[in-house]
Parts: sequence; C-alpha cells; structure tokens
Amino acid sequence: MPAMMLLWGAALVLATAATTYVLHRKLTYGRGPEPDGVFWDVFGGLVVIVPAILVPTVQWSPAGLIMVFVGMATAAATLVSLRKVERIHAAEPRRRAGFSDDAARHEHILEQWRCYELDPARTIDFPAMTDVRTAETAALTRAMREAEYCKVTAGTDYRAAVERLAEALAVAERAAGVPAPALPAPR
Repeated sequence: MPAMMLLWGAALVLATAATTYVLHRKLTYGRGPEPDGVFWDVFGGLVVIVPAILVPTVQWSPAGLIMVFVGMATAAATLVSLRKVERIHAAEPRRRAGFSDDAARHEHILEQWRCYELDPARTIDFPAMTDVRTAETAALTRAMREAEYCKVTAGTDYRAAVERLAEALAVAERAAGVPAPALPAPR
C-alpha cells in the first residue's frame, strides 16, 4: 500500500506540474489561448491526475484528501517557481532599456583600446597602453573586466560600468601621452 501511494503520488506530482507549466506558458505567452489546445492540455493532464487521486482513495479513503492536497500544492509550487524564473529573466541586463546602446558604446570603447594592442605603430608609440604595470592601464583592464561582468550579470549597473570604462580609457590615454583627438573647426 505505501508503495502504491508513492507511485500514484509521483504520477500526480509530475502530471500536475507538467499540466500547470503547459497551461501557464500557453495562457501567458501564447497569441491568445486556442480553446481546443487548452481543452486537450487540461484533458491530457486530468487523464493522469484523476486516477492518481481516485485509485489510492479506493484503497484508503483519507488518501483522496492527501492526494488532492498534494496536487494543489504542486500546482501552487509550479506557479511560484515559474514566476520566480520570469523575474530572474526580466532582470537580465540584455532585457533592460538602453542595453543595446550601452553594448554599442562598450564595443566602441573596446575597439579604441584594441588599436593599441593590434596596431604595431601605436604599440611602439604608446607602450604604456599595453603595459599593465602602469597603474592607469591596470585600472583600464579592471574596468574592462567589470564591464564584461555587468554585461551578463543580473542586478548590476551595466551603463555605469561602461561609463567607468570610458573614463578609465581616457585616463590611461592621458597617462600614456596619447594626443587628444582634434576637435572639428567651428563653422
């Protein structure tokens, strides 16, 4: 009898969780619920859920109440878990407003720095830009790591990290003696 209760309990938990998940996805993210699809999803879940409640009840009457409680708890836990995952996904940096602009600026700053790494003439002219023993260049590499970390980590301020990276590049360039870009002549 306990083995049968465990077997039907496992079937109940799995069927309830799967049915709750499928219905939540369809009703939340679908392009409007299709009545036939929802009906068949509910029907398919109930084909397992109802026997998982009734069969143990026939053997031991309190089992029905226990199984109903297990099913309701499973559905509630599944919904809570889904909402928690949705909140985590919503906090991802790439889903924030302005992320694409920040990522483009970040890439532009990295492209500026790559010129010092990849252009032999610039490497010879400004060796401090690639020498991490220089305090300003070491700060630049730390700012690069921070910006990359903030780009992929939820709960961080990516925009502020990119701003710090831009400032670190400017400071490193000044310390290395890189001439400031010429401003366009006023009209």
